[in-house]
Amino acid sequence: MKKLLILFFSLSLLSSCTSQEKMAVKKVDVSTFTKGIALENSQLVDVRTPKEFEQGHIEGAKLIDFYSENFKEKIQQLDKATPVYLYCRSGGRSGKASKLLVELGFKEIYDLKGGYIAYGKIQEEN
Repeated sequence: MKKLLILFFSLSLLSSCTSQEKMAVKKVDVSTFTKGIALENSQLVDVRTPKEFEQGHIEGAKLIDFYSENFKEKIQQLDKATPVYLYCRSGGRSGKASKLLVELGFKEIYDLKGGYIAYGKIQEEN
């Protein structure tokens, strides 16, 4: 019986950790992302390189280069209780950054599906 209780407790603990990450990070489409960054209470972060940022970025974005050696230090300067909207070129770096933000205690993270490429395509259509 004790072994069964320990197994049940371990599984529930493991699933709560996994569901916490799923709750904290939401991969969203361009429309949802655009509506979210228009809110006053949001933080918009571009995790691409400075060169990529100079070639074009979403207005109001703060550049925090995922590849920089002080990324973790800079990202921790954001407010952990305020929603964070992340994007990169196509979604890879922002996905990795999202996982790090969860580990650092950020509560609400939105990751743009398809990144700046997807955002640019929608802007071109409009």
